[in-house]
Amino acid sequence: MKIGIIGSGHIGGNLGKHWAKAGHEVLFSSRHPKELDHLAHEAGNNAKAVSVTEAFEANADAYLLATPFKAIDQISEKYAGEYGDKVIIDATNPYPERDGEMAQEVRNANYNATEYTAMKFNTAKTIKAFNTIKAEDLKNQAFRHDNKLSVPFAAQDEESKTIGKQLIEDIGFDAYYVGSLSDSNIMDPDQEIYGKSLEIDKLKKLVIEAREY
Repeated sequence: MKIGIIGSGHIGGNLGKHWAKAGHEVLFSSRHPKELDHLAHEAGNNAKAVSVTEAFEANADAYLLATPFKAIDQISEKYAGEYGDKVIIDATNPYPERDGEMAQEVRNANYNATEYTAMKFNTAKTIKAFNTIKAEDLKNQAFRHDNKLSVPFAAQDEESKTIGKQLIEDIGFDAYYVGSLSDSNIMDPDQEIYGKSLEIDKLKKLVIEAREY
């Protein structure tokens, strides 16, 4: 699978390296692609550093969105012709202290953060994943054969659900499906499973208990 990484910081950088190790073709991108050459080198022959425009023009199968939340509007509008029918993996979180008023408005709205992303990238298929796990655990706990950590995810349809599950399991985590995008509020900042790095049985128990109240 060809995967474009939009925002190659701690989350995007580590996921890109993991996916490259798992055999996927990875395009690291940012506004300053030359600064990502070392990342592509670390990831090996399956990866390269490109501009954000080049990543979207590369006709990737899926795009990981790992930018600050405030960038969603601009990216979705600027590249609207490039991601139709592609999968958008939303790893963003709205932090008002960083992202400003628009993030606060989303957190106050009657929809959750991923539904906002899906509205903006409305010709794509959206998955919510990798926004809850701690960055150090994402980096250090991949490719385990036992006592695996679980990554929760939500998906827009059956196709995106299948892809989300595969991309989580390909890098050695257990995939735990929490439901459709409307169910992903449990993954938002300050919610029940945000910031938790748990094995799948413990994660499932936490989700069930949260939904009983």
